[in-house]
Amino acid sequence: MNVRPGGFKMHAPNENFGWITVCDLDDLLPQVGARALLGERQIALFRVADSTVYAIGAYDPFSDAAVLSRGIVGDIKGEPVVASPIYKHHYSLRTGRCLEKPSLGVPVYRVRLREGKILVLSPPA
Repeated sequence: MNVRPGGFKMHAPNENFGWITVCDLDDLLPQVGARALLGERQIALFRVADSTVYAIGAYDPFSDAAVLSRGIVGDIKGEPVVASPIYKHHYSLRTGRCLEKPSLGVPVYRVRLREGKILVLSPPA
């Protein structure tokens, strides 16, 4: 794995139809986000308490900054969310929808766990 200036890891596509191996499951701490590059897209990865892993776009549409990986992970009425560290808007980790303003949201990426590795499906360019 190569590291790009700024600390981002660059990942090679998996031979399995667009699935990209991002990191080991053990690299993600529960309830703490991490940022990675999926091709040229910045994504935020989250491992919640039950070890489910979610991947969403890292950019907060309200602040236009890639900060969601540094947000606070929790749940609202059973919905897993991340709160943006800047304006505190909550984004569903399942749908990407902003709970305070449902007309806005962030992309959601499919995640697969295989042999202790986290793979994320890269959308078409």
